[in-house]
Amino acid sequence: MAYTGYATPIKISICILLLSLLLNFASAGRVLSKTGQGQEQDPMVFKYHNGPLLTGKISINLIWYGRFNPSQKAIVTDFITSLSSPSLSSQVQPSVATWWKNIEKYYTKIKSKKSSSLHLFLGNQNLDENYSLGKSLKMQQIEQLAAKGDQMNAINVVLTSSDVVVDGFCSSKCGTHSSLRSRAAIKGKYPRFAYIWVGNSETQCPGQCAWPFHQPVYGPQSPPLVAPNNDVGVDGMIINLASLLAGAVTNPFGNGYFQGPADAPLEAAAACPGIYGKGAYPGYAGDLLVDATTGASYNAHGSNGRKYLLPALYDPSTSTCSTLV
Repeated sequence: MAYTGYATPIKISICILLLSLLLNFASAGRVLSKTGQGQEQDPMVFKYHNGPLLTGKISINLIWYGRFNPSQKAIVTDFITSLSSPSLSSQVQPSVATWWKNIEKYYTKIKSKKSSSLHLFLGNQNLDENYSLGKSLKMQQIEQLAAKGDQMNAINVVLTSSDVVVDGFCSSKCGTHSSLRSRAAIKGKYPRFAYIWVGNSETQCPGQCAWPFHQPVYGPQSPPLVAPNNDVGVDGMIINLASLLAGAVTNPFGNGYFQGPADAPLEAAAACPGIYGKGAYPGYAGDLLVDATTGASYNAHGSNGRKYLLPALYDPSTSTCSTLV
């Protein structure tokens, strides 16, 4: 049974195009504009719009569409398992879990009377290696794939392989997140569940969706960085997946935390484009850690000895873009 519409009219997309780096968020320490008392509200202020955030134990269910080799799958699953850790002190720092812990600030800031705890864990995985819907997909078909995952207390993540063309991919987005109505009714109501789609840009547009691991298509032409897991396409997917996960939990239904218009919002990571370390500026990702053996650039340690490059997150308590390094 396919879904025929969104629970909300908004569809939130992320595209790491170099043009976005020319926005006014080029510095990791930049403070976004604020309005004074009595002034007309600035639509570009990052704020909370009184809607729900995701809480409780949330499973991250993966829908693999197309061909991914075991190494590529492990890069993604290790990232998901790295997000939540029982003990930060036992981890090599900076870590993926430390990066994710910054999301807690969004919950404490609104001081909700309901439980503000959030715990993500790796859920079920669905494999569609035979391209059941073909190799050219519309967003409606992405929704159909997202519906294959669990629909209670879940974020369903659709991952499309490098040979799958998705409507709008590369030209306007590298991935998206939104929500759908569940098929199952609870007390007569059909709750919404969040979903994410991210594409592998390796053969289609790595300069747009896998920067800084590939030479950019536009803007300053700095040398590409070495991908920490030696896979430009999937390491680029991790950047986009991380950004969209941050947006999906803090703005799951279009009325949470964001900046700008509701139909084109800048969310927790999207509000800090192109920033991965201190000193970032257009065309330069920032001062990052470098693996002495491989020369790969990264800013976070993960499960099973993994290293990842993760985007800066907007810190609502300081109104700045916060980085791990």
